[in-house]
Amino acid sequence: MNLPLFARRLLRPLLDPYRRYRHAKLIHAVRVSIGLLATILLTTGINLPHGEWASVTMLIVIGGLQHHGNIGKKAVERAYGTLIGASVGLLLVLQQAWLGQPLLTYLLMSVVCGFFSYHAIGKGGYIALLSAITVFIVAGHGDNPVSDGLWRTVDILIGIVLALAFSFALPLYAVYSWRYNLASALRDCAEIYSRIISGRSVTDDEHFKLLNRLNAAMLQLRSLMPSVSKEVRISMTELDAIQRHLRLCISTLEILGNTRPDPRDEQAMARMQLMLKAEHRQIRVQLVGMARALKSGVTERLERSGNAEGVESALKGPLCSAPDGYRLLTFELLDNIKAMREQLAKKSKQWRI
Repeated sequence: MNLPLFARRLLRPLLDPYRRYRHAKLIHAVRVSIGLLATILLTTGINLPHGEWASVTMLIVIGGLQHHGNIGKKAVERAYGTLIGASVGLLLVLQQAWLGQPLLTYLLMSVVCGFFSYHAIGKGGYIALLSAITVFIVAGHGDNPVSDGLWRTVDILIGIVLALAFSFALPLYAVYSWRYNLASALRDCAEIYSRIISGRSVTDDEHFKLLNRLNAAMLQLRSLMPSVSKEVRISMTELDAIQRHLRLCISTLEILGNTRPDPRDEQAMARMQLMLKAEHRQIRVQLVGMARALKSGVTERLERSGNAEGVESALKGPLCSAPDGYRLLTFELLDNIKAMREQLAKKSKQWRI
């Protein structure tokens, strides 16, 4: 659909993946705020008693959910928990109104919540926990009027429906965070490699800052993988393979920093630079190329093999100089980066949404 220029400019922050990634928290906050406004206007507009519980339910269901990959599962879990708790709470109110035995009601509520607590530890625990909380929202201590219990149940149902509707409005994909964090990590790898081959210090604060940032990125990427897998239908095994290549790249860079020729020996450094000139260029080009492809979504650069023939011939050459370990590690780093590029190219149609 062709939009007018002013409309494209106005909607660019919402339509551009990178801007949506950078302003994800703001977009999520606005979405929840509009959802809450909708529940308030609806419940007050039709004058529903206890309408505030629709707003509470809205916050419970989607308030803490940001990425589209976990919204579906989590929102359904929270909806189930709220519905189960509302149903049990309503039954408790009905039996209290019928029998009029507060002590029995207290005992039943305690037993029911103990049952939910038993199941709150382990798989499906969040559903059980929300069920227990909703029992008290609907029933209080069992002394709420039946009409109040019914109206609160209706409010909760309204909150669930509106929450699910707003949870899928302008979704914030976890794959955006995965792409851009991975791109940033690859650029940091390229920066560290440049420091190593240029003879810059690998023990100063700047170098350790880059390594710490890479380790933090690894943890964040790992936490995003389940949501990314659901969103773009890439298996966890394939995502883990990409993660493993990044981990090997970081580990190899750390070892390279400790096995390179002494930077004070200018002749040794110059010989190594000349010997591995093609490899140095390929490593930097491929790291930066992958980062650009991930950020821009232009994946054609991933499909270019680059000037690999010179590298392959160098790999076949004899290893007879003193720093053979450094050369072998450089070749292994290049092989690992090429394998990572192939993995990203293979799945590019799925992750570049």
